Amino acid sequence: MQQLLTFLPMILIFVVFYFLLIRPQNKRQKQVRQMQNELSRGDSIVTIGGLHGVVQKVDDTTVTLKSGNAQLTFNRSAVAEVTKKSTTVMDDETVE
Repeated sequence: MQQLLTFLPMILIFVVFYFLLIRPQNKRQKQVRQMQNELSRGDSIVTIGGLHGVVQKVDDTTVTLKSGNAQLTFNRSAVAEVTKKSTTVMDDETVE
């Protein structure tokens, strides 16, 4: 019984860390993965580097963006947020 009381503060600290740090972080990671998997052509996004662009093409692991006159290819994991979700399906000529 004495040994259990000795480890009780450590167990309580772990439980507090789990509910205050680990669980919310896992929840946020799940939301980011879902957002990255739901990327579609025409979405306006921001990368983790701060580049703003419009999705031109989405592959299994990469996303091609148009930013200004440049087309850039990034890993899906480089997408930080979707600022404007595409509401219509766009063909090759209408994407700006």
